[in-house]
Amino acid sequence: MPIYINLDVMLAKKGMKSNELAEKVGITTANLSILKTGKAKAVRFSTLEAICEALECQPGDILEYKK
Repeated sequence: MPIYINLDVMLAKKGMKSNELAEKVGITTANLSILKTGKAKAVRFSTLEAICEALECQPGDILEYKK
């Protein structure tokens, strides 16, 4: 799939750990891991919004399209 998830990059930039982000967003660390590894088939806009709010970023900072 040509959509890549750059959560690791954003977490590193913000100095935040995955479990901290999962807690702030209100999802399990297992679900966050599925999203981070690109194995998720979908992401809810409410989850994306919560991630962007927690990381103080834009959706384009997290999602990237590559051919």
